[in-house]
Parts: sequence; C-alpha cells; structure tokens
Amino acid sequence: MSIQKPQGSSLEANSGARRLRPLLVLSVGFGGLILFILAAAIGTLIQLGRVRNDDTRIRQAFLSRLRALDLIRSEIYLSGTDMRDFLLSPAPGSAETRRQEIVAIQSETQTGLDSYARSLDPAEQDAFESLRSEIDDWWQVLDSAFDWTPAEKQRRRYTFFYEQLVPRRTTMLQIADRIAAINERGLNRAEERLAASADKLRWQLIVTFGITMLGGIVLAVSTIGLTLRLEREVERRLKETSEARADLQALSAGLVRAQEDERRNLARELHDEVGQSLSAIMMEAGNVSATSDPGEIRDRAASIARIAQKTLNAVRDLALLLRPSMLDDFGLVPALNWHAREMGKRTGLTIRISADDIPDELPEEHATCIYRVVQEAINNAARHAGARNVQVIVKNRAAVANGARRMVFSVQDDGSGFDPRIVRGLGILGMEERVRRLGGVWRIDSKPGQGTTISAELPLPEIPQTEMHAAHSHIAG
Repeated sequence: MSIQKPQGSSLEANSGARRLRPLLVLSVGFGGLILFILAAAIGTLIQLGRVRNDDTRIRQAFLSRLRALDLIRSEIYLSGTDMRDFLLSPAPGSAETRRQEIVAIQSETQTGLDSYARSLDPAEQDAFESLRSEIDDWWQVLDSAFDWTPAEKQRRRYTFFYEQLVPRRTTMLQIADRIAAINERGLNRAEERLAASADKLRWQLIVTFGITMLGGIVLAVSTIGLTLRLEREVERRLKETSEARADLQALSAGLVRAQEDERRNLARELHDEVGQSLSAIMMEAGNVSATSDPGEIRDRAASIARIAQKTLNAVRDLALLLRPSMLDDFGLVPALNWHAREMGKRTGLTIRISADDIPDELPEEHATCIYRVVQEAINNAARHAGARNVQVIVKNRAAVANGARRMVFSVQDDGSGFDPRIVRGLGILGMEERVRRLGGVWRIDSKPGQGTTISAELPLPEIPQTEMHAAHSHIAG
C-alpha cells in the first residue's frame, strides 16, 4: 500500500496535467483572440471618435471664422454706406448722428476681429494683420471727415468719396476675401487630414480583420490538431487497454496452466522420486527384519542410508525450486549467487552477478520480485535464446529530485534476441506483472541477433527513523 500510493498519486497528477493542457491551450487561444478583437474594437471606436471630434472642431472653427468675416464685411460695407449718406446729406445736424452710428459699427467690427483672432490659423496671420491695419486706417479716415466745416464738406466730399472711401473699402473687402480663401484652403487641408485619418482607420480595420482571421485560422487549425491528437491518444489508450486486458487474460490462463503444470510436476517428482525411494526403504527395512546375518544387515542398512540420502536431496531440490530457503535465511544476494551457480552447472552458462549496496531492510516482496525476475530471465536465456553469457546487475539508488530510493536491476544476455513487439510469452508477462504490481517501471530491449536486456526499477518504501534505529540496535545486540 505504501509503495503503490505514490505511484497512483503520480499517475493522477500526470492525468490531471494532461487534462489541463488542452483546456489551457484552448482558453489561452480563444481568450487571446477575444481580447484582441475587444482591444481592436475599443481602439477603432476611440480612433473613430477622435476623427469625428476633429471633424466637428474643424467645421465649427471654419464656420466661426466665416461668420466673423461676414460680420466684418457687412460692418465695413454698412459704415461706408453711412459715410456716403453723411457726405451727401445737406443737413448740418446729421454729422453727430452718423458719427455715433459709425462708432457703434466700429465696436461691432472690433468684436468680430477679436473673435476671428481667437481661432486664427497661422497661414492667415499676415493677411489678417493687413486687414486689421486697413480697418484701423479706415476708422481714422472716417473720423477725420466728421471734423470738416460745411464748406470743406461741400468742397471735398466727392474727392473723398471716390479717392478714399471706395478704394479703401474695396481693398478691405479684397483682403477679407483673401482671408476667406485662406480659411477655405485651411478647411480643405483639415479635410485632407481627416481623409488621411479615415484611410488610416480603414487600414487599421483591414489589418485588424486580417489578424483576427489569421488568429482564427491558426486557432481553428490548432484546435483541430489538438482534437485529432486527443482522438489518436484515446484510440491508442483504448488499444493499450484492450491489449492489457488480453495480456491479463492470457496471463491468468497461463498462471492457471503453470499452476497445474507445477502441481503435475510436483506430483510426478513425489511419486517417481520420493515415493519410489520410500518404497525401496520399506523393502530394505523388511529385508533387514527377515535376516539374522550381521553382514547382510550392515549392507541393508547402508542401502537404506543411501536411499534416504537420495530422497533427502530430491526433497531439498523440490523445496529450492519452489522457493530457495536461503532467500529467507541469508538474503537476496546469496540466493542470486546460488541460483547462478546451479544454473551454470546444469546449462553451462557463464553468469556474473554484480550487486551493490543492497539494503538490509529490503522488503520481502521486493526481494522475491527481483529473484523471480532474474530467475525467469536466466531460464529464458538458457532455454530459448541459446546464450553463453549472462550479466546480472542489482543496485540501490536514490533519486536526485525527491530523495526517494529505488532498486535498479537488469539481466543482459548475448543470445539470439527477438522482437518484443511480436513475441509476448507468458514468462515476459509474468515478469512485467511482478514489477508493475510493486509500482515499478519495466523495460525490455531486444533485437533479433543482438541479445536481450531486461531492466526494471522498483521504488522502495520509506522506513521510519524509529524502525531503523530499532533494527540497528537489534543487530548491534
């Protein structure tokens, strides 16, 4: 239980990570695409609002300047009309009235000039200053006419009207028209800037649409690829599950057959070896009781001793085949060395055992697993592979990541080899099942004509410090 729990937790963590990875990819992909579309939409709305505000501001400024120019034109024209009426009027008392009217017109004209100056475009600066200078001269010329005497008015009015008023008014109106033209050109330039901003906005929309389409295509392709990969993964796992189920069924059936074969062999050995030997002992014992010759009694007793020794050896061999007693009495390494010597005697194999730092507190089920896997691998090398040399390595290692201990062992032979993808015998399934039952990792590397290497890693349970201290104290005692 303590060994399999970390393995189950690791599998659950890996399974959870595999489930979260597609969800993370899809969430990031769709979330990023939605955020990009939202950001593009907000940016487009901001740019559109800016263009609309610029358009409104430019048009309002243009209309404001245009109204100011119209006011200036109308006031100049009206002041000229009032001055003409003053010059042509014979009544001597109309001068002050006309002067008051022209002063009022001058005030309104100054208001229009100030209003225009607040929204003045740099390109209109020179023309506007010329207009302001001409208007100031215009008021001075008009004001000087109100100081004339009636005789001077009668003598100079025609010359003043045609040489002063008309040319100056025409000049001011021309300057106002020039300012209006500059104002219109400024409006055209502003409209061009607005058109450029609209073009930029259109390109931004095109680029945004293109990026969105590209992102959608990439996301769709990625999603399809991920879905296909998950589908292949599911199919692969279903196939592995089916193969594992078939292997388990074959292993179960093989174990039943192996159990029956083992019982049959054990019954045959007991009948043929032990039973025959006991029958012989009984007959010799009967012969001993039937004779009184001391020499014959000694011969019968020696025969009984030889048969009893042979029976004892046969029983010991049967017990060692079922489970070597030295695995329980002396540990894993002596049991492996004994098995290597016995197999070498029977088959002629050269078997080298290399065991490093085997812990004294190695659990019984781990020692049994390693011994049975090594035993089965050596038997396969002798019976099926035709090998001449076998190398067995058993080591105790500590993982770097978390300090967990592991037993690492391997069996390598120089036999004929095989293809593990095709050949799946009962012995291989049994070895793999033993290792995986303890939460270990099983590997087999073999190719036809290149020998076979069987390796495995078994995680060792953590031993509390109190138990280790008690064990050391018991050994020291």
